[in-house]
Amino acid sequence: MSSQGASMSSPSSSSTPYEVFLSFRGVDTRRGFTDHLYAALQRKGILTFRDDEELERGKSISPELLKAIEESRFAIVIFSRNYAFSTWCLVELAHIVKCMRERKLTIWPIFYDVDPSDVRKQTGTFGQAFNDHEKRFKDNIKTVKMWRAALREVANLSGWHLQDR
Repeated sequence: MSSQGASMSSPSSSSTPYEVFLSFRGVDTRRGFTDHLYAALQRKGILTFRDDEELERGKSISPELLKAIEESRFAIVIFSRNYAFSTWCLVELAHIVKCMRERKLTIWPIFYDVDPSDVRKQTGTFGQAFNDHEKRFKDNIKTVKMWRAALREVANLSGWHLQDR
């Protein structure tokens, strides 16, 4: 997504199922790690969805983005310091978890310059983000609980822990 959420770039044909869906916080990793990962997947001929569109506040996630998640075989979720501050990333993550349960989507988490236990336990910047979300969405705490559960579930999967590279 954009600096507002997870980022991905896609081929022009929206009817093509993707092999991999990249979920990441653009402001943290777009111009570095995620660009390199995306390029490596492309070089290997792996059809990868990476949304590079700027998502405006107040706009809903596009149906194309949700469809790309549903049609992908794998999702790579790049947890970075500001990932949980983005409601776009959290909506995406919840949809990824739903597809894991319903469509057997395989999820590979990458902990990029964050401690995996901070993601699991929602401490550090992840705890700060959820404190903000609980205040902002106090009338919709059910959604915040769903985001917390999705974050915990994916953070409990075996993944890669990368320090800033």
